[in-house]
Amino acid sequence: MKLRHYELIAWGQRHIVWGTLRPVATLQVQEQVALAPFTTLGVGGSARFFARVASENELEEAVAFATKHSLPLFALGGGSNLVIRDEGFHGLVLHLAIGGEMQMSGAGDGIRYDVPAGVSWDDFVLSACEHGLTGVECLAGIPGLTGGTPVQNVGAYGQEVSQTIGSVRVYDRVVRAFLVLTNEQCCFAYRTSCFNTQPSGRYLVTQVSFDLKAGASAALRYPELKSRFLDSTPLPLEVYHVVREIRRAKGMLFSASDPDSRSAGSFFKNPFVPASRLGEIAEEAAVAPASVPHWPAALEDRSAPHVKLAAAWLVQMAGFPKGFSDGAVGISSRHSLALVNRGGAHFSDVARLRDRIREEVYARFSIRLEQEPVELGPETRDPF
Repeated sequence: MKLRHYELIAWGQRHIVWGTLRPVATLQVQEQVALAPFTTLGVGGSARFFARVASENELEEAVAFATKHSLPLFALGGGSNLVIRDEGFHGLVLHLAIGGEMQMSGAGDGIRYDVPAGVSWDDFVLSACEHGLTGVECLAGIPGLTGGTPVQNVGAYGQEVSQTIGSVRVYDRVVRAFLVLTNEQCCFAYRTSCFNTQPSGRYLVTQVSFDLKAGASAALRYPELKSRFLDSTPLPLEVYHVVREIRRAKGMLFSASDPDSRSAGSFFKNPFVPASRLGEIAEEAAVAPASVPHWPAALEDRSAPHVKLAAAWLVQMAGFPKGFSDGAVGISSRHSLALVNRGGAHFSDVARLRDRIREEVYARFSIRLEQEPVELGPETRDPF
């Protein structure tokens, strides 16, 4: 068997390793790489080590590098749901950019769509809608890469990726092999999955497979969408474009020229509270109970009926309107859940405003808002 080699470029030295490994692409490990440019919020420090991973072979080698040098590891995708601390990360950041062609299979009503983790999420949604497939049309315009969507069970306007994910191909750092997890094995719940709970960092996503519908009606569950189409039955592509228009109007469609989009998306999760608390919350806000934005919530682990409240409404009622400014950071002028970088902000600025909002919401409504974006810093644990 012909011997092959690969390179690790680290600490300013080139290491040539010979062996009978299967062919791998060259892996470059860099030092002290600024992470802020890899995020949509644009704050934070540097990674001690950084490697761009463009194939499964490179992924294996990068994990081996981290293991050999006892480095904590963090997988970075599109950086749209991520906040970096000012101190940076003292381990190895893997920039997962595994690309390739999307593949469709199946016939009739059910279509399987296999998507590499490094494919732009919105590119996939557009492709699915152009083919007349339903299941992800309401998730148009969400920034980031496809591989990141299962991690927090990304959702918007009445859809979640868990509703269409058939399976997820991953590298399992425990068994040190590639596996395919079924939808059930992903343990999806509201903004959670096995990828960020069992424990976080065990599975590194390389491909996501979606089960979409051909010829089915597009989802119109939210009033904002229903009002656009009234009694008509829109095509998936029509819903795609309207959702993008709605997101653009809220500053939630990332654009380098739009200061309102320099955010990590929705910064707080919509909280769940007992339905019996609606009257109390309405009284505190001096509004009628029916005016409190909420939706039914079927939570299996709750003994009493719960509702999901709009975190954006709570933020505004606590004294933080759209356009609120606090030095280098503020709240989007179009969406009160988006904390934005006004220019030159640090993580400490974001954290200060985040904590102010949480404290005021709790003081007024006794509700603790939970941060939605992942936070990366020196204390970030990697159990592997």
